[in-house]
Amino acid sequence: MSTATIARYHETLQQGTLAAESAAVLVQQLRDQDLFFGDRPLCGVLRPRFLSLAEYRHIARASGLVGSAFEKVRQAAMANAELRAQFGLTAWEEQLIHADPGFAAASPTSRLDAFYVPGETPGDADALKFTEYNAETPAGAAYNDALSRAFLALPSMQAFTRSHLVLPIPVAASVVDVLLQAFAQWRGVAEKPSVCILDWKEVPTYSEFVLFEREFRGRGLDVCIGDPRDAEYSGGRLTVAGKPVTLIYKRVLIDELVTREGLESPVVRAVRDGAVCMVNPFRCKLLHKKASLAVLSDERQASLFTAEEHGAVLAHVPWTRVVEARHTQYRDSGGERTVDLLPFIAEHRQRLVLKPNDDYGGKGIVLGWTVDDTTWQAAIQTALAEPYIVQERVQIPSEAWPTYANGAVHIGESMLDTAPFLANGTTVNGCLTRIATDPLLNVTAGGGSNVPTFLVEER
Repeated sequence: MSTATIARYHETLQQGTLAAESAAVLVQQLRDQDLFFGDRPLCGVLRPRFLSLAEYRHIARASGLVGSAFEKVRQAAMANAELRAQFGLTAWEEQLIHADPGFAAASPTSRLDAFYVPGETPGDADALKFTEYNAETPAGAAYNDALSRAFLALPSMQAFTRSHLVLPIPVAASVVDVLLQAFAQWRGVAEKPSVCILDWKEVPTYSEFVLFEREFRGRGLDVCIGDPRDAEYSGGRLTVAGKPVTLIYKRVLIDELVTREGLESPVVRAVRDGAVCMVNPFRCKLLHKKASLAVLSDERQASLFTAEEHGAVLAHVPWTRVVEARHTQYRDSGGERTVDLLPFIAEHRQRLVLKPNDDYGGKGIVLGWTVDDTTWQAAIQTALAEPYIVQERVQIPSEAWPTYANGAVHIGESMLDTAPFLANGTTVNGCLTRIATDPLLNVTAGGGSNVPTFLVEER
């Protein structure tokens, strides 16, 4: 989005008492809608994220092509144990991913996490790089919609709409829709499901489950928020806290479910027996591994894709490899060449990131340019002992964001990411945006804000 549009919003915000009024309305909206991550407010700034329609189309097209390539890799890996080994599955994951979920999509709801740097002037190339694929439990869809409603209530936004068309991009309805599509395939007949939004009751995202509960009830469905510890499976029927369940909206992480409750837990047994429909299903775990980006961008898989898909992978997926002793191809401004992977990683920490294959919330990530050589060498040894990937550093964009404190507007720079939501792996419906001063940009890790994403165009 052009800096001129952002500057115009900031000028509008600072007219008269708009900033003070908008700050008060936002605080009230956050309280009224319980928009908190644990005890922290989800948003602390007074401007939403703006995208032009052309930018959104560009992100959506690239996401669809990369999502299609991911699915081709997944299908090939399910049929080929040698290819599947590149993902670094554990023994129990290997066992669970083969369970038939009863519907076609491996990840009916997913989210690509990216950094998007628009060209500075017309004709300049945009930089869009997908750094992670949340194929298992993408959070934030209902938060995005609730924040959109909150921002539309701000006096500053209403004033801004006199000069600009501003449109929210709803997400939560799409999530509900793909869950119901999966259930219809699983059930085979027209029937309303009994829905359980499933996760541990103490998680900080519980307030989003309440928002989704309203979405399901708006469709006339029976829905509850449940904890896996309250599940029982008997006589081919799953109940959670005594309530029958036929559709699980799975927000609990598979790793945590199996580690804490075991493979013989009621939920796992009911899903494997086909007694309940669960979205996303166990097979989503393959692409949720961070190694999926390494498999996708590895030269050994290039033949799986169409020319368009391969072009999108080259353009939008940063060079990523599983950390291991091997030779591989590396491409930069000097062209493509073969490198010895481990010495290459050791010599080029300024341009590389190390990430654990399984952790989330920014845990275990080492940014090479932020540590010294000794720390980097130790990180490489850790990466060899545990499943890790190495990924090329990408440009992280920043924008100016306004806050209100002590009776005045303060405008400061924060970095931001771009995280489009995918329906059934290929169709973009909405976009999460997170801002922070830390380059990990992770709300789970304890920093930053979520901001809603709006389409904007000058009137």
